[in-house]
Amino acid sequence: MVSPAVPEVLEDEINVAVETRTEALASLRELGPPDLVHVVKQSLKSGGKHTGVYHHVTGIDASSSASLAAYINTLTYNTQDKTQKVVSGLYCCYNAFSRIDMRVQVTIPGSVESYCVDERGDKRGATESLWLETYLCAVLRAYTYADDGSGDTIRKIIGVRRFNPITGTEAEHRFLDAAERLFFKGWQLGSDPEIQVPNLVSNHLTAGLLNYIHTTGRYTSGINLFEKLRTRDPEVSSLLARIYLAADEEVRAVSLMHEAIQSLPMDYSLLDAQAEFLKNKQRADLALECANRSVVAAPSEFGTWARLAEIHVHVENWELALLTLNSCPMFTYQDRDAPRMPEPSRVNLPVLAESLLDDITHDTMGDVELVHPTLRKLHAASYKGTFLKAYRLLTQISAKIGWDQLLKIRSQVFVMEEEYRSERQAGSSQKGHSRNPSTTALRGTPSASVNGAETSHKLNAEAAASEEGSNSIDESESNEIGQNEAEVKAAENAIEKPEHTVTSEEVKSGGEDPDIPNAANSSQLQNKRLCERWLDNLIMVLYEDLRVYTIWRTEMAQYKAQSMPYKKSAEEWEILGELAERLHHPEEAVEAYQACLQIRFSPKAMRGLLYAQEKEGDGRAMLASLIRLVAWQYRWYSEFSPSLLYTIRKLIEEEGSMKVRSIVQAMSLPQHVLDLTHHYAQLCAAFHTNGHDG
Repeated sequence: MVSPAVPEVLEDEINVAVETRTEALASLRELGPPDLVHVVKQSLKSGGKHTGVYHHVTGIDASSSASLAAYINTLTYNTQDKTQKVVSGLYCCYNAFSRIDMRVQVTIPGSVESYCVDERGDKRGATESLWLETYLCAVLRAYTYADDGSGDTIRKIIGVRRFNPITGTEAEHRFLDAAERLFFKGWQLGSDPEIQVPNLVSNHLTAGLLNYIHTTGRYTSGINLFEKLRTRDPEVSSLLARIYLAADEEVRAVSLMHEAIQSLPMDYSLLDAQAEFLKNKQRADLALECANRSVVAAPSEFGTWARLAEIHVHVENWELALLTLNSCPMFTYQDRDAPRMPEPSRVNLPVLAESLLDDITHDTMGDVELVHPTLRKLHAASYKGTFLKAYRLLTQISAKIGWDQLLKIRSQVFVMEEEYRSERQAGSSQKGHSRNPSTTALRGTPSASVNGAETSHKLNAEAAASEEGSNSIDESESNEIGQNEAEVKAAENAIEKPEHTVTSEEVKSGGEDPDIPNAANSSQLQNKRLCERWLDNLIMVLYEDLRVYTIWRTEMAQYKAQSMPYKKSAEEWEILGELAERLHHPEEAVEAYQACLQIRFSPKAMRGLLYAQEKEGDGRAMLASLIRLVAWQYRWYSEFSPSLLYTIRKLIEEEGSMKVRSIVQAMSLPQHVLDLTHHYAQLCAAFHTNGHDG
């Protein structure tokens, strides 16, 4: 199989990239950055000067110095550059268990030296146990830092080659053996941002294992691994139960969960697995009981509260859903470790000939200048971690009951600013020190300044400014196309702007302020809660999303009625597609994505179409989208995307490999492009995916 091209980032000074990486070792938190490959090239002319060049890579076998040296050796056969030769190379691979950087220095021709560098920059010897840890970290990074097909991850770091670390059953055995040997040290690697404290079953190692099994469908291998680990610690039962359920072994999963809960009655991960299973089985009454116990077992974890809120949404208990969401502990989002390199002198991003396709343009970044300021200021697009999941729950509630009803329920359960001010004025003459609304509030968040909460005033100011400026925005657009400004303004006003609630910061607990009303004597406030500032911000962000969406759809309808084309830039259509997707309007999202793709290729828009095609079960359209996404990935040096591999595997299981191969081959596209997609199908054959014809 053809390998992706080799990107090159040229240094101003030789080895400055390696020195920068060494200095950053002490600041790494979790799995570490992608592997760094630094080579020194010499001009073929007599007395030619040396040049430092580097790129990043994931998925290379890091089990020994020989395998890393072999990768550097492949760079010496690079046919792209015929004016220089490689005289030395250095491969750096981070070991997140021991917090060291494993390095292999290759001199061409000459020797190979392997060593490691600790956080202080001191050299140490490399041992077999360190290589085992490094190998496992390299595989986990390949899966964790892979792109999902949308191109978002590819855009973050320039020039990263991404390979598949596990291409067959032999490589799988080695990976699972390493995972078994290091499983009980997995908590040292950290965890996803939704997890407050990494533990035995919630960390990057277990997440990587579940991701691998989910992607490849190798459930039997996963079951064998976790059954062995369960004999050493019964807490692994929750992971084993999830694999059983994914493998459609529900009877064994239920039996296991029943047995495990007898010995671990307050294992929140096990209770969460039960709650999810029961909700999917439409037994929300039982799921609610498990979710409540899970919250009691782990009240400081976001996942337990989010599951409880999810079940309340499922049973349409809107008041409790909002109150539960308000009680979720929110955590500052910690992004993955990424390399921070000095400014390069030049960047060379060659194009792989086999990835060339006329349908695809190769620009990674759109023109931000072509995006309307209102669309650029949609804060929800930047949410991650706990705030992203909380916002999704909020949009689910809004989609089911409507914006007006959401505001009504919000005012019923939370103390609103207007009524609080009224009560405060009425009670200003009272000097009592009885309970105030904060004493009845649900559990607050561990930190108020997380993921944008500290910028609430700025957010609200921008929302207000956006609302004030919308009239002029609509007017300018109306002048261009002659539409009725009054209709657009009426559509905008149809979305009621939410009134602010009173947050805990505004109410002093303990009756310190004599002007605070006596809540015990207030019939309006005594049964209400204080809304957390972050949730108040999320509702304001949802309002802005709904406002922009409503204006867009109204303008679209006006143009259609007047038989006039509705023009937006490709970047704007992409943002509108994401907006519609966030607000659970799939048909409108598809419409926006298609409009984007008619202007230029966008991996994000194509990925959005692929999601819709999956739901419709349109296999032929899915493959047409997959071929283009795979080609775009190869163009940007990514041979491997777990998300795309999973989609192809599921399609093969449903349609059969022979039919899938035939449909791909029948596409009127260059053979070298079709071969890239065939490569994914061959991976499924190597893992004996259901649906293969042998």
